[in-house]
Amino acid sequence: MHDFIGEDELQTLDGWLKYQCIDAAATPAEELDKWRQLFEEARERMAACPKVGLMKLQRVPGEYRYAVAVQDGHNLWLTLWVRRSSRGEVFVMIPRSDRDWAAHTSYHLDGTLHIKSYDIKAFERKHRPLTEVFVGSVDLGTYVGHGPKRVGAICDPAAFSGVAIVAPGILGPAHGIVKVDLTEPCFDEMQCPEIQFVSRCVFCDTVPRVVIRVGSYR
Repeated sequence: MHDFIGEDELQTLDGWLKYQCIDAAATPAEELDKWRQLFEEARERMAACPKVGLMKLQRVPGEYRYAVAVQDGHNLWLTLWVRRSSRGEVFVMIPRSDRDWAAHTSYHLDGTLHIKSYDIKAFERKHRPLTEVFVGSVDLGTYVGHGPKRVGAICDPAAFSGVAIVAPGILGPAHGIVKVDLTEPCFDEMQCPEIQFVSRCVFCDTVPRVVIRVGSYR
C-alpha cells in the first residue's frame, strides 16, 4: 500500500476497501456484499463515537507540553502530545474520547519506561533514572495510525509550550509515523534508516531535550 489514504477516504466504500487492501474489482459479489456490510457497521460505530473537541489543558507551573498537530485548512488536529511534568517525568499522550482507553507512554523518575492502554502495561523497560545526569538518548516510541480529525481533538497552540505542525498528506490511518526521543544536549537521536523523515522539532526547555520527528517508512 503506497498511495496515501486520508481520513475522509475512509468515509467512502472505495477508500475503506483500499485501507483494508481489498481489490473491489477482483472480489466476488457475494464477498463484496459482506465487506460493504462491515463498512456500514464501521461507519455507524464512528458516527456514534463522540469527538474530543478543544483540548482544555490548564497551565501547570514547571510543566512543559509539546503537541503534534495536523494542519487542515484553518484547523489544527491534535494527534499526540508530550508532557514533561514539574517533577521531570515524561509522558506521550494520545487523545481519545474513551477516557478508559488512556493510551500513553511514560518515563518515570526511577527510570521505568512503560506503555499502557486500558490501565494494562503492554511494555516495560528500565533505563537510567531521571534523577541522575541524563546521558545519550532514550526512544519513547514510534507512533502510527493517525486519525486526529476523526478523534476530533482540537489543538490550541496557546495550551502548549511548542507545536510541531504537520502538513496534510503525511500522517494518516495507514501512513506516516511520529518518532519521539529524549536526548542529552548536543546528542544525535537514534538513527532510523528504515524511516524517511520530513520534519524534526527539538524542544530545549529542559534536559533531556524532547525531539519529535515526523516521516514515513521507506
